[in-house]
Amino acid sequence: MNNTKIQLSFMMFLEYFIWGAWYVTMATYMVANLQASGSEASYAYTALAIATMVSPFLVGMVADRYFAAQKIMGVLHIVGALALYSMTLTTNTYVFIGVVLFYSLLYMPTIALSNSVAFSQMKDPGKEFPAVRMFGTIGWICAGLLIGYMAIEKTMNTFYIAAGASLLLGLFSFTLPNVPPKAKGDVSASQVLGTEAFVLFKNRSYLVFFISAILICIPLSFYYGFTNLYLHEAGMENAAGKMIYGQASEAIFILAIPLLLRRLGVKKMLLVGMAAWVLRYILFAYGNSGSNLWMLYTGIILHGVCYDFFFVTGYMYTDNRAGEKIKSAAQGLFTFATYGLGMVIGTWFSGIVADYYVANGVREWQSIWMVPVYIAAAVIIYFALAFHDKKPV
Repeated sequence: MNNTKIQLSFMMFLEYFIWGAWYVTMATYMVANLQASGSEASYAYTALAIATMVSPFLVGMVADRYFAAQKIMGVLHIVGALALYSMTLTTNTYVFIGVVLFYSLLYMPTIALSNSVAFSQMKDPGKEFPAVRMFGTIGWICAGLLIGYMAIEKTMNTFYIAAGASLLLGLFSFTLPNVPPKAKGDVSASQVLGTEAFVLFKNRSYLVFFISAILICIPLSFYYGFTNLYLHEAGMENAAGKMIYGQASEAIFILAIPLLLRRLGVKKMLLVGMAAWVLRYILFAYGNSGSNLWMLYTGIILHGVCYDFFFVTGYMYTDNRAGEKIKSAAQGLFTFATYGLGMVIGTWFSGIVADYYVANGVREWQSIWMVPVYIAAAVIIYFALAFHDKKPV
């Protein structure tokens, strides 16, 4: 592995270590320390999703037009470190949610920017990107192992760890390969807003993919928002540590993506990823910490198929369909669909579902988990019938 690949791999490691350090356990922290309800916990995830809708487009276009992508990343992560620390300074639920919103406006653009930095250094992203992106998965795993080992899921220490990693990545970003703005000429209003990436919608299959990405993120929001809390209430010890099995499977499957993508094609890869969501939530619905503990573990391990086959394939599909001048904007477009609009709808809806299925103060998790089963199944049917892009990635 050359020096550039090492740099990109470390960048991905820290990028996802930061996210994994606080995001997975946030609902558990809020319920334990802020006495938040299910809906209030979902509002924090909604704040992050709203930021995702707004920021990647704008910052992606700034990267394309005016400044080097790695320098923008550096500034955002340094300021983000201060925001993460600020989350520990309040016991008011809505002030906390406000800080989450502010931090998310800083962090979410860096996902698209980190992808742009990586893709710009690769001759064949289809073959090279999965191996580099795998270190992001390893970073998430290490965050989960650290938090689980230290037993700090309900404490503010998770935010301290994330803040330290954010500061480190902010400083490290200034050492990354230079990714100068590529686009030239006059800038129109549509370009400033990032809407020039909408040209991708002229491809009907990409539009179907985009809509499916939004809809499949409704089930995704149930997993991110409530799995850690569910596993705690189901009696699983060291839930954060056990959830890293999902990231371990992600690391394994991501290496297989280039081979599988060539053999299966985009459509089958995406369908398998969506089908895994249906199976996962059925396993969660009927699993428990007793005789059906294996169902909980299997549901967690399926994360590799759920995430890699849809989202990593989706990033690669988007990069392949984007022109050279709109790569950052195109990555922002996909981030908008996956962690923006779909998650806004999903986090709002999942909070309502989580509070609706409560009897005598106890959440009825089987009923809760069956809701995303039905949604994911509907998305599969729509995508299978409407997506027809046969161009290889």
